[in-house]
Amino acid sequence: MIQLFSGIFVGMALAVSLFFVRFWRKSRERLFALLALVFGLLAVERSVLAFVRGDYESRHWIFLVRLLAFALLILGIVDKNRRQPHRAASRPR
Repeated sequence: MIQLFSGIFVGMALAVSLFFVRFWRKSRERLFALLALVFGLLAVERSVLAFVRGDYESRHWIFLVRLLAFALLILGIVDKNRRQPHRAASRPR
């Protein structure tokens, strides 16, 4: 049953990744490229994790891929927020 849910997650993560690739190709926005990479990494992590035995000693190393994905997600959000101009400062009072 775990392999079934992992397969569903991998398929959905790849679909979301392809959507973000399409959005990135239209807008050339870095956030969309990073989100596509994040969901691709999550799909790879979950697919590898589905085929590893539960008693595998070095299984925790696979979770570093998930840590990298979430770090890239945070980096993309911070990068997007730092590049936008402050609209409230440009309004006349």
